[in-house]
Amino acid sequence: MVNVDSPAFHPDLRMARFLPRTSATRGNRRIFRAVARLGSGTPPKGGDLVDLGDSVTVRVQRPATATAADARRPGVLHLHGGGLIVGSAGQGDALCRQLADELGAVAASVNYRMPPEHPYPTPLEDCYRALQWLAAEPDVDPARIVVMGESAGGGLAAALALLARDRGEVSVAGQVLSYPMLDDRTPSDDGPDPRGLRLWNVRSNRLGWGMYLGAGTKGPAATPFDAATLERAVPARRIDLTGLPPAWIGVGTLDLFHDEDVEYARRLAAAGVECELHIVPGAYHGFDIAEPKAAVSRDFLQRQVAAARTMLAAP
Repeated sequence: MVNVDSPAFHPDLRMARFLPRTSATRGNRRIFRAVARLGSGTPPKGGDLVDLGDSVTVRVQRPATATAADARRPGVLHLHGGGLIVGSAGQGDALCRQLADELGAVAASVNYRMPPEHPYPTPLEDCYRALQWLAAEPDVDPARIVVMGESAGGGLAAALALLARDRGEVSVAGQVLSYPMLDDRTPSDDGPDPRGLRLWNVRSNRLGWGMYLGAGTKGPAATPFDAATLERAVPARRIDLTGLPPAWIGVGTLDLFHDEDVEYARRLAAAGVECELHIVPGAYHGFDIAEPKAAVSRDFLQRQVAAARTMLAAP
């Protein structure tokens, strides 16, 4: 439980009180999707655009420095946020460039298909296809690949780590999850004070999960999926978390996902999975994207990069 007598935002986050309590809604979702499509067919600056078929693409950044002919680099697969219903891989261009430069990694961001046109399992399978592609690249070490993402992308990264473990075809060395969207049953009655929520609230969360779980605008409770399918679709519903790669989870105390993220970190640790949990007091959902120049946001980003660096270190 997060006890917040008032929305006491982190002092570095000066724009917080001016931001809306949510972003994607039933009314503006199509507009956001249309805007996200602009430029999606153009390669990132200094990088490549790879078509995997079925309208799934990856935006790829490689280090500027060359390696020995027989050397292989680590890989990072980034999954964008947007509540499962908006956003695009282009959101990860700057991050992938930084990861390529600082970690010497091949960094790729996935343009996965989204609901309601493409509910579960399509988005997750698109991400898995991208993971297979990255692992098969001749300059990538398939034993050193980290999956990472923010918000819905963080939830998909967690689900992807589970799927890779279950199938045993591709190795994942770590998972870096920024305020991940993990549980369709959120919110609970003892969650964060709604006055402190920014950029993602209860109504939008129900819309995103409902569309992902095949229920459209009716919300996740109306899903046609059975219990076994829900367990595969929703990371927080997974009973067995053993055998997963190390995880880093970061979330703010004023984030709708705070409680579910803390609980998932606890369950990972209880299952014997190495997990670092970083909690940012007074931080709202997506604070590092909304206010990237704030000191707390820069620190949050560097913690992610440091976690990925540790996970990708050669054995």
